[in-house]
Order: sequence, then structure tokens, then C-alpha cells
Amino acid sequence: MTEAATAAAAPTTFVERSGPLEWASLPRRVVTVYLPLACFVVVLLFPFYWMAITTFKSNEELYDYKNFNPFWVSSPTLANINKLLFQTDYPSWLVTTMTVAVVATALSLFASVLAAYAIQRLRFKGSQWVGLAIYLAYLVPPSILFIPLATMVFQLGLFDSPLALILTYPTFLVPFCTWLLIGYFKSIPYELEECALIDGATRLQILWRITLPLAVPGLISAGIFAFTLSWNEFIYALAFIQSAEKKTVPVAVLTQLVEGDVYHWGSLMAGALLGSIPVAIFYSFFVEYYVSSLTGAVKE
Repeated sequence: MTEAATAAAAPTTFVERSGPLEWASLPRRVVTVYLPLACFVVVLLFPFYWMAITTFKSNEELYDYKNFNPFWVSSPTLANINKLLFQTDYPSWLVTTMTVAVVATALSLFASVLAAYAIQRLRFKGSQWVGLAIYLAYLVPPSILFIPLATMVFQLGLFDSPLALILTYPTFLVPFCTWLLIGYFKSIPYELEECALIDGATRLQILWRITLPLAVPGLISAGIFAFTLSWNEFIYALAFIQSAEKKTVPVAVLTQLVEGDVYHWGSLMAGALLGSIPVAIFYSFFVEYYVSSLTGAVKE
């Protein structure tokens, strides 16, 4: 009976000690987790907060820090948004940027799926070296590529046309998306495709009915990166588009809202803020798929 009583008392002793341990670990969690996470969030969100408050500030508040708090809006105004939307070609810039980003992303994903599947699944001689060469092409700076690309754009008669951007953006989107999808296709068991081959399915049927449905998170992840890169691209859009109404948002906001040494900060921040919203919305719809793509596909 004495041994049984001792054994019964042991869990009670453990529970009594667990309370102080939990309270002692709370400050540790605050220092190691919550405080760094809070600093990280503040650093990331502060630029968006600054854009938002600058958008709704009048010129008087923007330049008079002695009488107005720079981190708050005393008298909100819509004058900056009104100037951006109705006194510039911002709606046209937004439509052009969206069209270029969507079409370039779709073309890049189509080419990347075929290239990644061929490199990873067909297993031809030198496939790994081809995959490495495609990834190395992504590392070439756009500031070097845009010079020969500009010559080709002029020769094809595509200068000052959104089609020039649609055809040149895949030069840096396809290598990155292909490299990303190669890694994702590796996580899909090859035995699934072998079974389909035994049943008489063709490679295209396997790709369409088996591989792509399993690779949806990877496709969405590659699409998010491609869409974001296309939306924010600056060098090609600056070099290949000349007409003000055909420019993309990143280029037009900078070139059209800066007149000599006069910076229209309110409208600039409004353009940057409104230009960031579509990307944020696009990301929010697919964030779960994006996170799942980081952990791989089907596990054996």
C-alpha cells in the first residue's frame, strides 16, 4: 500500500511543478517569439501605413511638421486620390499593368510546366544540366538583357506597345518558375505516373489528369511570384513604353507625378497604395496554397 500511495502521489507532484514552469516560460516566449515577431510586423507594415496617411494628408500637413503630427492625419482629404484618378491616366495605367501581368504570368506558367515536367520526368540525357542552365539564366541581371531585347523589340515593331512587355517578361519569369516547379514535381511520387502508363495513358494525359491536379499548390506559388514580378517590373517597362497612357503603374507613377523638382507626394503615395492593393488581394486568396507548396506535394 505504501508503494501504491507513493505512485499515486507522483503525478500530483508533477502537476504542481508544471504551473511555475508554464509561468516561467511566458516571459521567455515574449522575449524570443512575440517581441521579435512584433518588431518584424511593424517594420514590414510601416511603409504601407506611411503611404496610407500620406495619401489622405493635405499639402499643408505634409510640409508643416511643426504644427502637425507626421505620423497621423489631422484633417483627412481625398484631393490626392481625386487628382490621381481624374487628372491623370491612372485607370489606364492600372488596366495595362493588370493585362501585362496576367498574360505574362499565364504564358510563363504554360512554358514552365512543360519544361519542368520534361526535365524532371522524361529523364533524357543531360536533363539535370538543362535544369541548371535554365536557373542560371534567371541570374542574369535584367539591366544587361534589356539592351539586346530592345533591339529585337524595335526590329519586330513592338516598341511602345504592351505586347513588348508581354513577350519580354517571360525571359526572367520562365527560368524562375521552371526551377520552382522542378523542385515541386520531385515531391510527387513517380509510381502514380508509372501506374497510369501501364494502364495505357499518354504523357499528356498523365500531365493533365494526374500531375497538374497534384501540383496545384506549386502552380499557385509560381503564379504568385510571376504575377508579383510582372506587376513590379520597372526596367523593361521604362525602356519599351514611351506613351504616357500606355505605361505601367510603377513607371507611370514615378515619371508622370514628378514634374522637375516638384514631387506630388500625396498622389505618389496614393498611386503606390492603390497599386499594391491588387497584389495583396491576389495573394490573400491563395495564401493557403502558397504555404502548402512549401511543404511539398504527395508523400509516399
